[in-house]
Amino acid sequence: MSSINEYSLPGVPYKVVSVCSQDSPVPRQGEISICSTPFGKPQGIPLPGSEKPGYSAIYRNVHHPEALVNTIHPTILTLYDGFANSLRNHADANCLGHREYIPQYKTWSPYIWESYARINERRSELGSGLLKLARDVAGVEKKDQFGVAIFSPNRREWVITDLALHAYNLYGVTLYDSLGPDASEYILNLTESPILVASLNNIPAILTIKHKLPHLKVIISMDELESPTDTPGNTRRSLLNTWAKVQNVALYSFTEVERIGRNALVPHNPPAPTDIMTINFTSGTTGVPKGVVITHATAVAGMTCAALHIGGSKRNNVLLSYLPLAHIYERITLCVAMSFGAAYGFLHGPILELIDDIKTLRPTIFTSVPRLLNRIEEALRAKTVNAPGLAGKISQRALQAKLDDMVKGGTGQIAIWDMLWSRKIRKNAGFDRLVTGVSGSAPISDNTLQFLRAAFACNMIQGYGLTESFAIGLVGEADDKKPGHCGPPVLGVEVRLKDVPEMHYLATDKPCPRGELLLRGPIIFREYYKEPKKTAEAIDEEGWFHTGDVAKIDELGRVSIIDRVKNFFKLAQGEYIAPEQIENIYLAGCELVSQVFVHGDSVQTFLVGIVGINPDTVAPFVSKLLNRNISPDDLDQLAVAASDRKVREAVLREMDRIAKKANFQGYERVKNLVLKIDPFNFDNDLLTPSMKTKRAESVRYYRDDIDMMYAEGELCKNGTTIKAML
Repeated sequence: MSSINEYSLPGVPYKVVSVCSQDSPVPRQGEISICSTPFGKPQGIPLPGSEKPGYSAIYRNVHHPEALVNTIHPTILTLYDGFANSLRNHADANCLGHREYIPQYKTWSPYIWESYARINERRSELGSGLLKLARDVAGVEKKDQFGVAIFSPNRREWVITDLALHAYNLYGVTLYDSLGPDASEYILNLTESPILVASLNNIPAILTIKHKLPHLKVIISMDELESPTDTPGNTRRSLLNTWAKVQNVALYSFTEVERIGRNALVPHNPPAPTDIMTINFTSGTTGVPKGVVITHATAVAGMTCAALHIGGSKRNNVLLSYLPLAHIYERITLCVAMSFGAAYGFLHGPILELIDDIKTLRPTIFTSVPRLLNRIEEALRAKTVNAPGLAGKISQRALQAKLDDMVKGGTGQIAIWDMLWSRKIRKNAGFDRLVTGVSGSAPISDNTLQFLRAAFACNMIQGYGLTESFAIGLVGEADDKKPGHCGPPVLGVEVRLKDVPEMHYLATDKPCPRGELLLRGPIIFREYYKEPKKTAEAIDEEGWFHTGDVAKIDELGRVSIIDRVKNFFKLAQGEYIAPEQIENIYLAGCELVSQVFVHGDSVQTFLVGIVGINPDTVAPFVSKLLNRNISPDDLDQLAVAASDRKVREAVLREMDRIAKKANFQGYERVKNLVLKIDPFNFDNDLLTPSMKTKRAESVRYYRDDIDMMYAEGELCKNGTTIKAML
């Protein structure tokens, strides 16, 4: 079944394989998959004799321990080859779908689809137009690869641009809103991207900083710049063109570039496996964003693992694109869809209207994040197990029966309850065709995962990956219903643990080895762009990528993430947080506070704070707020006042003013806090000799306060929830 290809990393040669042999037919949807491991049997296994001092054994997936997998078929070595596979097998099938607004009915249409054949035509036209503009306007000679920046929400034009870059051996440079204008400026200058393809709403932000972007010569608007209803001199083009000319940048619409390319078509120039596919940037919480260089070989290896472990190569898959394509998690989903002929539909508008798209599209695979899955769980619980009367009692009985079955090693899919309970839930939520749900980007709570497994009666799996591993690395097996782990290593990677003695994590720990998680294999990135020092720090001389995550490996070879080597963490929506940076800014800007400890649980979506107050400044502030005199010396009264919700809200508003001034992103702002007098000191052993807060000890010490704040929710929260939409 396997063909062997040599693949080596510095100092450690080993072999990787493709799933199909050279003489096998190019895989159609549904031909390739891996079986689930029997209950209680190992899923990842250690390689004999691979232990060494300070390190655990090397673990590989039990289904293919003799070699790592780098592609599903020897003819698919680049993402260009992947799309060619879809064209051969599914030229007339639905490729990209969108919804249009119907004014007379004040509603959105069903999904409107373009076929794989039509998208192939459009990528050739756009790619040819890009090359002509690069040469004639930007002055770029196509000798080597260059990057084209993409800056927009998910939409057809994003994907068509990406496919066009593959066809002409260019690469994408992805931008996303949460990085902010400074990071966008840094990325565009670092990559020297001469062309930017952007949604109309993002163009003013780029024009504002264009004087700092000497390499940017062409901006392409994904939206039309003129419409039949425009009055002369009052078009989008006329309003933006003057600004663009002042900034010395040419402005085109997407359809104009397609038309330019249609009149000057250029044959495809397919990439080699070693060519760059994209430079995808990290969130930059420990400094400026790092550009993760992903080659086509890396992308194909990652895409292959996702297809095999999640089921992306099966027939007639339908996927909804709503997680940002600029993030690596959705990017791998796109690559799987485009390589195996799936129908890939887009969110039509605000995320709060996602449920309407789900009900309209009825996806077969749903990749998501804990933040959204938590809201879906809350909404479903309200309508089922928490409902009054007979409906609630039936739901409670169904849920308990399914949970009990999973505890015993079953799948939780019980025919009678699937028919009477889960089928109705699936239909009402738009998941009646759902085969597999995936949670990634951050840890999901055990309760949420088990509830969704029971309610949807389908495969709900948790995975782990990073930008540097093309969003994959560990994936739970479909029939393994025990929560609390991310599964074994996928077929395209091997893992081991490295001692972290300063945190008391050792590879020799019993019953499970613990340590920093290291990854190696064809799914690992090539380098950080123009950052050789950081690359060398991340990838050692044996080719191991040091993730910075602390993990343990259980007796079945399943990996659980339990800590971070450094003092930063990830929230439920997948954003990394560097708390010390945030704390220092709050301390420097807000005279009311003397100590700030920022914390975020990985299953929560916002930050909370343990805040020490400054009696001299807080006393008059509180006296005025509560209309009673409190002396700075009366610490007992001050402590009582500090627990008043009105006071907490007022201090939080002052801190939020500092956050806005510092241009914090929403996820970087503290959304709830408790106020205390001298919360971190030597007496409670929460300070080091150098006056630094002991983070792990502080979390344990203030666990009750942290749990209270999360139970309370955001202190000043407004807005609509998804609960009312289901």
